[in-house]
Amino acid sequence: MNRRQFFRAAGAAALAAASCAGPAAAQRRKAPNIIYIMADDLGQYDLGCCGGRHILTPHIDRLATEGVRFTQCYAGSTVCAPSRSVLMTGLHTGHTTVRGNSAAVGGPKPQGRIPLNADDVTVAEVLKRAGYTTGIVGKWGLGEPDTAGIPNRQGFDFWFGYLNQRHAHDYWTDYLWRNTEKVPYPGNSDKTRHSYSHDRMAEESLGFVRRAADAGRPFFLYAAWTIPHGKLHPPDVEPYTDKPWSDAEKKYAAMVTRMDRDVGRLMALLNERGLDSNTIVFFCSDNGWTSAYTGKDSAFASGGALRGAKGNLYEGGIRVPMIARWPGRIQPGATSDQVWAFWDILPTLADLAGARPPEAIDGISMLPAILGKNQEQQHEYLYWEFRTGGFQQAVRWGNWKGIRHGTKKPLELYDLANDLAEKHNVAGEHPDVVKRIEAYMTRARTPSKHWPALPGK
Repeated sequence: MNRRQFFRAAGAAALAAASCAGPAAAQRRKAPNIIYIMADDLGQYDLGCCGGRHILTPHIDRLATEGVRFTQCYAGSTVCAPSRSVLMTGLHTGHTTVRGNSAAVGGPKPQGRIPLNADDVTVAEVLKRAGYTTGIVGKWGLGEPDTAGIPNRQGFDFWFGYLNQRHAHDYWTDYLWRNTEKVPYPGNSDKTRHSYSHDRMAEESLGFVRRAADAGRPFFLYAAWTIPHGKLHPPDVEPYTDKPWSDAEKKYAAMVTRMDRDVGRLMALLNERGLDSNTIVFFCSDNGWTSAYTGKDSAFASGGALRGAKGNLYEGGIRVPMIARWPGRIQPGATSDQVWAFWDILPTLADLAGARPPEAIDGISMLPAILGKNQEQQHEYLYWEFRTGGFQQAVRWGNWKGIRHGTKKPLELYDLANDLAEKHNVAGEHPDVVKRIEAYMTRARTPSKHWPALPGK
C-alpha cells in the first residue's frame, strides 16, 4: 500500500466526520479561507518589520502589525524545489521526494528535474478533501509537463504560472501555464517587455479569490510568487530611481516593493468582499537570501548577521520570515520565538480546516503557537540535508545547531542562543551533544536514489 492509499484508508473515517458533505460541511464549520504567500529568495531583513531600513514593504509590515511574526521559522531547504516539496508534503528533506533542484543521480534530461510521485499526498489534497477550493499561482518546480507532479494532479483545482524553476527566471516569458494548457504571450521578451509575469500572476491570484468568494466555498490560495528571484528585470525601478544605489540594488528593491503592492491588493480584496475576518494569511520566503543579485556587500544586508545564504545550511540559508494574520483570532503585533519549519505547514493547515493529515509525516500542527496559545507538542529536533556541491546535513536540537559537510567529515556545532551568527564552532567542548546530533543525522533520513549521501564529501 502506498502513502496515498494509506492516507485514503486511514483517514477515511476522520475525513468523513470532518467533511462528509464536502463544501457544505466546511461552510457549517466556518472553515477559514487560507492564503499562503511565498516570496522567492527574499531575505528576512529586506522587510521593514524584520528590521530592514532600505526597501519599502508597508503592506507586508502591516501583516506583522496586525498578526504574529515568527523569529525562528525555517524553510524546508536552502533552494527552491526541495523547499517547496517539503511545504507540500509535510516531509523534511530526509524523507520528501524532491531533495534538490535537479537530481544528483539519474535525473531525466536535460535538467534532471524529479517530480512529485503519484502517491505523494499534498496539503492541497488534504484541504480539497475537506471541502476547499484549491489554487496555486506562481512557481511550482515539482513536476514537468505530463508528469505525475503537475499541480492539477497534486490536489489543485486551479493552476497558473511556471512549472519549471529555470523558466521562472524569465519574467518576460512568451508563455505561462494555466492548468494543463500553455498561455502564449507572443513576442514577449526582455527586449519587447509587454507582459511582466509577476503582474499576470498577481491578477490571477486576485481572480481566483473573486471566483472562490462568488462560489461561497472556503478556499486555499498558494501564491508562490517569483519575486525577487533573478533575473532582475523589473518594468521600472520606482520608487528608487534617485537612490545612490547600484543598478542591481534598485532593481531588486523595486521588485520587492512591487510584490508588497500586490500583497496590499490581496488584502484590500479580502476587505472588499467581506472575507477579512475569516481568512488567515501567511507570508514567508522559500529559502534564505542570496548575494547573487545585490552582492554580499550590499547596504541592504538581506541576511542580517546570519552566516551563509541560499545554497548552504547555515542560518542565512534556511531561516526565513514568517508572518500569520487572522483578525480576531491572532493577537495583533505579536512576536513569537516558536521554532518550526515548512514541514509543519501541512498539519497546521489541516488543523485549521478540521481535516486529518497523513499519518507518516514529519510535521506537527503549529496552530496553538499561531493563535498565541501554549504549543504543547514540540519537535525533538529539526533536520535538513542538501546534496548539491557535496552532501550537507544540519540538525537543530534545542538551541544547538549541528552542520556536517559530508558523512565522514567532522561535525560543526554552534550554540544559537549565544552565537546566532555561527562564528564559534564548539564541537570540541561538547562531545556528548555532537554524538547525539550525529545520531539524529543517521536516523532522520531514508535513502534516495536521486540524492544519495556521499561518504567523505
